[in-house]
Amino acid sequence: MAKCQVCGKGPSFGHNVSFSKRRTNRMWRPNIQKTTITNGDGSSIQVQMCTQCIRTRVKPR
Repeated sequence: MAKCQVCGKGPSFGHNVSFSKRRTNRMWRPNIQKTTITNGDGSSIQVQMCTQCIRTRVKPR
């Protein structure tokens, strides 16, 4: 399963709960995107990052 290479976020598990309170298994998957980031030396690498990590990388300081 896809995992963020920056924060390590992966899928989490839980239950769907119906009106009659029957529980069935379900999974929450993180939104993983392939992005290209540049290193300090100018080289670029392609990594799989979750969208939260992408947002915090471009966040103005």
